[in-house]
Amino acid sequence: MIRVLHIITRLDVGGSSENTILSVTRMPSEEFACGLVSGRTTEPPPGITRSLAERNIQWAVVPALRREIHPLRDLCALKALRRQVREGQPKIVHTHTSKAGFLGRLAARLEYVPHIIHTPHGHVFGGYFSPAASRLFIGLERLAARWTDRIVTLTDAEAAQHLALGIGRPEQFITIASGVDLDDIASAAPVRLTPHGPVIGTVGRLTSIKGHQHLIDAVPEILRRCPAANVALVGDGELRQALTERARRLDVNSRVIFTGYREDIPALIAGMDVFVLPSLNEGMGRVLVMAMALGKPIVASRVGGVPELLGQGEAGLLVPPADPRALADAICTLLADPVRAKTLGEVGRRRAPAYSADAMVQALARLYREVLSDGQKA
Repeated sequence: MIRVLHIITRLDVGGSSENTILSVTRMPSEEFACGLVSGRTTEPPPGITRSLAERNIQWAVVPALRREIHPLRDLCALKALRRQVREGQPKIVHTHTSKAGFLGRLAARLEYVPHIIHTPHGHVFGGYFSPAASRLFIGLERLAARWTDRIVTLTDAEAAQHLALGIGRPEQFITIASGVDLDDIASAAPVRLTPHGPVIGTVGRLTSIKGHQHLIDAVPEILRRCPAANVALVGDGELRQALTERARRLDVNSRVIFTGYREDIPALIAGMDVFVLPSLNEGMGRVLVMAMALGKPIVASRVGGVPELLGQGEAGLLVPPADPRALADAICTLLADPVRAKTLGEVGRRRAPAYSADAMVQALARLYREVLSDGQKA
């Protein structure tokens, strides 16, 4: 039995958490024994405790492991991670996200773990922190890459971005798309957030990097060209109040729906007429896979791995990030042309199975076997 320890900064609702949980719970149990360590988690995905318990997977929490930089707390987190690694004796440590990626890989190296794998889940080199902090993170990633057997990127574009910044070597990178559990998504019964007019919707945490502010700025133009339209923001986060106030200032608050946190995401997407992802930075965009599986026409920012996911525009319209006018134009184009909207949706539906959870787990298991085999040959 091969022991694999996964380490992630936090398991709050989001793509990196869902990816990690699937990686831990779906791996062939007769071959791999997986463990999980995370930092403090305040908004875990629904059902995570039950899912881990059903597969007898231990989840340890390191309270000092947090996203923010705090030298003393980070040293405490490193010490705790070393203890977790020492006690678990894994053959492979697989880290996820930036902070856990550095501290987890350092802990694994200090404890002489035979193999180290890292999944960045996008990157934090632009749009998240100050220029000085971004330069620091790039330097730390360059250092940690020296200790890493393989770096798993969600798209080829993400790998290219790392290499352009001098992080890692080409042979270290492998692309494994973030898998989505499609079993129950395609059959989701639509839930309409309003019975009147088309619904233009997006799903994601309400943070600045997700670009919701630009979607709200696009609403006046959308309503000018399609007066019956409604815009729905599904999710919650620290910007909810500011976004609500922004909609009020633009006098569109009666046509912008804030749903807050919802568990019925597939049903809500199924009830949308156009799905929008206005992100400023995105590793891949797992929620796009849901929209694709449901055959929804998509408008998305041309950032990160999104163009690759959408087949360079075959499964959705791509627009520049932070451009409300371009968002409005693309959205209104699809609302005015149902034939084109349907065609884009059908292309997406055909592409979605390539991004299933099963496809991801199978590729990850092959990677683990390959890394172990390379180690034996060495």
